Amino acid sequence: MTSVSMKAPVCLIENTAKNELQVNQEALTLLQAIKQPLVVVAIVGLYRTGKSFLMNKLAGSHTGFPLGSTIQSQTKGVWMWCVPHPNKSGHTLVLLDTEGLGDVEKGDQKNDTWLFVLAVLLSSTLVYNSMGTINNDAVQNLHYVTEMSNYIKVKSDTQATDDPKELADLFPTFVWAVRDFSLELILNGETISPDDYLENSLIEKPDKNEAYNQPRECIRNYFPVRKCFVFERPASGSKMRRMEQLSDRDLDPEFVTQSKEFCQYIHDNNCRVKIIKGGITVTGQMLGNLIQIYVDTIRSGNVPCLDNAIQALAQIENTSAVQNALSHYKSKMKKNLLFHVDTEKKLSDLHGQCEKEAVTIFLNRSFKDDNQTFQRKLAASIQVEYESFCVKQGEGSEQHCKSLLQKLSRDLEAAVKEGIYMRSGGYQQYKDDLQRIVKQYEESPQKGMKAEDVLLKFLKERDELGNSILKTDNTLTGQQRQIQIEQLKIESMRREAKAAQELQNTLQLKVYDQERTHQENMAQYMAKVEQEHRIALEENKRLLEAKVKEQRDLIDQGFRQREDELNRQIQQLRNFTPPPPPQCVVM
Repeated sequence: MTSVSMKAPVCLIENTAKNELQVNQEALTLLQAIKQPLVVVAIVGLYRTGKSFLMNKLAGSHTGFPLGSTIQSQTKGVWMWCVPHPNKSGHTLVLLDTEGLGDVEKGDQKNDTWLFVLAVLLSSTLVYNSMGTINNDAVQNLHYVTEMSNYIKVKSDTQATDDPKELADLFPTFVWAVRDFSLELILNGETISPDDYLENSLIEKPDKNEAYNQPRECIRNYFPVRKCFVFERPASGSKMRRMEQLSDRDLDPEFVTQSKEFCQYIHDNNCRVKIIKGGITVTGQMLGNLIQIYVDTIRSGNVPCLDNAIQALAQIENTSAVQNALSHYKSKMKKNLLFHVDTEKKLSDLHGQCEKEAVTIFLNRSFKDDNQTFQRKLAASIQVEYESFCVKQGEGSEQHCKSLLQKLSRDLEAAVKEGIYMRSGGYQQYKDDLQRIVKQYEESPQKGMKAEDVLLKFLKERDELGNSILKTDNTLTGQQRQIQIEQLKIESMRREAKAAQELQNTLQLKVYDQERTHQENMAQYMAKVEQEHRIALEENKRLLEAKVKEQRDLIDQGFRQREDELNRQIQQLRNFTPPPPPQCVVM
């Protein structure tokens, strides 16, 4: 699987002078070259809050994303940095640093909202970066979450209403990073963890108004899996202006420890691979196409719909998957057919191996091919190519064998024209010369799969000549001549029986090829379905644990009126079973 390691970040989604989003095609090409599964970490937050520093840390570098040392925002649009994942072999870590929210120079709240929405849609872990403490102002600054249902749709049906749970199923893990934190983590006289601090800050209060409770409710509903980290101020004021030049020795030791804990959490298995609806693991190729789909939708003035986006992505990916798999099949067959194969069985075996590899390539990239439309298309295309290879191999072999026999029988044909065999003892000489040609032919290498057919036709064409020579050979008695005639008939019948058997073998081989194609496609398809089911069950378990915890918290907080709804959601998660796979019909 192809990995891409970038030396520095690149702008992925540009914010134009008119605050319109557009995809940087050069960056998109880099992303789409990644065939590995992705862990995508996006960071959002108010401008000038040190987001880029954390992202550089995750990349294992002091520099990369521009930090800046003035009140001006440095990051515009969305910048991307792809590096090999430090803890997940065969995976790529994609870091997305977004333009700071609330930039006074830009002054475009709708543009900020779209950047936040894109960060949510594209990431598997969303880091929200804020300064000071998690107070009411900090929560209110996350007002974007209260508008999510207006900016993201799950269902393509315009009449359908999205359930917040459906969005929660698809949203990333939420990590709140609190910078320059100077308070003691003590609540009611007891030391608490940063996670407890976050959960306490998100408590809804029955005596508070909707403006207070709604953002908290939305954060809890949309991001059931949450984590919090608090960070001391990294250095004194003068040092803060040259953070890129500082090593860990120059920073506050507590801040260094907290940064390492943050990076460890992100790098470890706590942060999942990016998946989309249906439990589909996302590669760089897929994410690149998704980005283009989402940005094009936003630019058109519409709201991104996950069902529509996935359907469009499936069309793109499945079409490319068929092309890639078919190209592999053709390339592998051609490489192994530089010389003629000896038998149809060997060609069939080669076809089977190449087809198996092609199906694997297709299934590794394709998704939501529920009716197996694309898989059937691949199977049909491979069959056409296989038949073409069979024809070409047959024609090539036949031409080669005819030329070989023509060359080997030159002396015999010359002797026939000169009448050398039309004399006493000529028949035995003719038989010996013909047998010598057959022996030389059989010993010649690389004749291909039509070698036997061409030889049988060659010998059959000379039956009449053999009879003529036999009749003119005066050295044979009548009885001896009759014995030779019977032998010629027996040999001719043997050749015809052998040709018929060869034809029967060819027909049986075609049936075998079709059955093998069906079995191979079915086996690999079912293996993929089982893998997707495992992922879906793991995601369901993750959400169930989060909902049970939320239920306990809300009951403790006095929100018993919402207990029924939570119970319904929890029961739904407990009863979850992935839908049965459709019957594999590929032939």
